[in-house]
Amino acid sequence: MNQNSNHNIVRVTDVTKTFQLGKLEVQALKGIDLEIPVGYYISIMGPSGSGKSTLFNMIGGLDKPTTGRVFIDEVDIAQLDAFELAWLRCRKIGYIFQTFNLIQVMTALENVTLPMTFAGMSGDDSTQKGLELLKLVGLEDRHQHKPSELSGGQQQRVAVARALANDPAIILADEPTGNLDLTTGEEIINLLKTLSRERQVTIISATHDFKMLNVSDQVVWIRDGRIDKIENRDELSISIGKIDLKE
Repeated sequence: MNQNSNHNIVRVTDVTKTFQLGKLEVQALKGIDLEIPVGYYISIMGPSGSGKSTLFNMIGGLDKPTTGRVFIDEVDIAQLDAFELAWLRCRKIGYIFQTFNLIQVMTALENVTLPMTFAGMSGDDSTQKGLELLKLVGLEDRHQHKPSELSGGQQQRVAVARALANDPAIILADEPTGNLDLTTGEEIINLLKTLSRERQVTIISATHDFKMLNVSDQVVWIRDGRIDKIENRDELSISIGKIDLKE
């Protein structure tokens, strides 16, 4: 944990999450404490069913904890009403999904500018900014193409540009390389790392992809609803050879 950071963009305090499945209670998170400094590239890793997706959804304001608190920029998101939470998610957080989640009837440019429209930006300004973001991800010449006319890697680049639409402090990437081949996945990972470094955007990724280890400032390992360990980048080079791949 980088205790010397001036500011933690995310703070998770004693968070639990219990789901009701019929008569059965399933505790997905069992007391999570986590601090994420501004500008870090964080990978949340763990086997299926470990709770990493649940934790990811808590940080993104997509779900609320059963107990405990989640702070984004020192705002307790559990205390926000639906309107305030929607505002925070629109302005502070960009989302990238494994399945891209692009709107199929819209062009690349229209997909990128949609969050700007929700945030109240004018059409001319959003178009100009959308083109700049598509250029940033290397797709300026594809701005009129619809998702069906783009490769998987290109669609994920559009999704990265869309995530940046409202200059978020945090980008949440849920298995961002899950539907991509090896080379394209590496390109997306490196693109996210560059954005993290150049724009001081905090990248938080829930992933199974061990290529993420190469670019992560910190890896949070989740096991059975708890944080198993947190490793900084300088510790990873020692431990990569010891990773248990059987899970």
